[in-house]
Amino acid sequence: MNTSKSAPYLCSFFAAIMLSACAGNGIPISSNTKYPIEVLYDNQPLERPYSELAVVEISSEDSLTADQTKDKRMMFRGNDAKTKELLTARLVMKAQKIGADAIINVKYKYYTSVNKEGYILSGLAVRYRGE
Repeated sequence: MNTSKSAPYLCSFFAAIMLSACAGNGIPISSNTKYPIEVLYDNQPLERPYSELAVVEISSEDSLTADQTKDKRMMFRGNDAKTKELLTARLVMKAQKIGADAIINVKYKYYTSVNKEGYILSGLAVRYRGE
């Protein structure tokens, strides 16, 4: 087999392997963590009657560290899956304090700027009816 003719095939083969490896090891937006109340994200419907209590939200903003701005590059920014689970747990505790049975329409936003990074996690705290 001529190596100059097989090079494109080898590149395609290795690219396919790398993409399939990345797809299986990416950071999930949501894990199957069990919380004391139900947590339903923006695209998940609640299939039981409920009364709305209040919008619950947590947010934070921090200054970027020297590692994150090294060589004027955007490095080491964003939250990993474990951090998102901790943030969701904080949102759950806030909803529980007002008597919620679930949080629906949960949305997560991460943002970054030249000097800061932050997040906003919000959802609608609800109480089930008729049970």
